[in-house]
Amino acid sequence: MDWLSSLRTAIDYMEEHLLQEIGAEDVAGEVHLSPFYFQKCFKIVTGYTIGEYLRNRRLYLAGLEVLGREASGEGARNGSGGGRGAEGKVIDLAYKYGYDTPEGFTRAFARFHGLSPMQLRAQPYRLKVFLPLIVEISVKGGSRMDFTIEKREAMRMIGFERTFSFEEAYREIPGFWKEFCGKYCGQEAVREAGEEAVRQTVAECMVGEFGVCVEDEADMEHFRYYIAGAYQGGEVPEGMKVFEVPAGEWAKFRCIGPMPEALQTVNTRIFSEWLPGNKEFEAAFHINIEWYSGGDTESEGYESAIWIPVKRLGGQS
Repeated sequence: MDWLSSLRTAIDYMEEHLLQEIGAEDVAGEVHLSPFYFQKCFKIVTGYTIGEYLRNRRLYLAGLEVLGREASGEGARNGSGGGRGAEGKVIDLAYKYGYDTPEGFTRAFARFHGLSPMQLRAQPYRLKVFLPLIVEISVKGGSRMDFTIEKREAMRMIGFERTFSFEEAYREIPGFWKEFCGKYCGQEAVREAGEEAVRQTVAECMVGEFGVCVEDEADMEHFRYYIAGAYQGGEVPEGMKVFEVPAGEWAKFRCIGPMPEALQTVNTRIFSEWLPGNKEFEAAFHINIEWYSGGDTESEGYESAIWIPVKRLGGQS
């Protein structure tokens, strides 16, 4: 199953189970893909995380129920139609749509629709519509992606680890980098007592050359992210971790331009154009690497890269 077919299947699965307690792991499992890569692809292609999509769809249907309406075709599909309509209690809707308390439901409802359930009844024209997504193939012209395929031995890396949720990662990871750069990069770096060993390791191992995403198989809602460099051996300072990236083939995508726009643009193209339906390669394991060169990150000529582990389809070598 290619990625676009997988997206369609995943959306159908979510629509059929909107009133059940499902998450990213369940959806990815339905299409037999890694939650790590599937969630990344879903966010890039649709603009929503899986959690956001489920939440928005449920709150739209809850809004219909508040108004005593039934979405065309949706009531039979997910069991949401009819019900108690405008006379239904908020507590009933809260439990039906997966909220532990009426207060939590009302807050989420107000954030989504812009007003409370009672206010929506008085102003039905303000219902926020969020229909099922339709995935279509878009054939794009323009430049080819600049990448090479390279075999690499296992790599030992050292760096700073932090865990992020898939929903919050896009917002929070830049803050992690800002914190790191403020402490260890350039002349303006803050020098704290007792960090000499850390600073020495950062310099010797070029920590900051890589950003590494690693799926945590024990927690499919989160992943580990490292600001890292190549481990040179020796004592590991407190607060840093050594980890290994397995040997394998990597697709290395070159990025030229100021950060973060250049890297984000290439990343979007990888998961929306290159991976979906690729007849030669598929993602091999649950790690991807960002590589950063030195110099001015705002320069038009700044160079960076994204490395994706791949395996050849059909067992080709």
